[in-house]
Amino acid sequence: MSTMNISLPDTLKALVDEQVEKRAFGTSSDDVRELIRRDQDQAQLRDLLIDGARSKPAAPADASYFQGLRDRVRKAGKPSARE
Repeated sequence: MSTMNISLPDTLKALVDEQVEKRAFGTSSDDVRELIRRDQDQAQLRDLLIDGARSKPAAPADASYFQGLRDRVRKAGKPSARE
């Protein structure tokens, strides 16, 4: 694992210390790692939402669409004649 030293204003350092206590992290490093992971998750979600917004419209998800899904699941769950 690599080490990174950062400088924070006193107000942000106090906030990190407070979050360590509230969220029961062992260290401020644990808290910062969790914040970075959350940021990665948000960036990934944002990218997925943008991709979805740019994609072509799909067929409507109406009753027949869901019935087709149920039929495919049932068919996939049945053993074939060869088994």
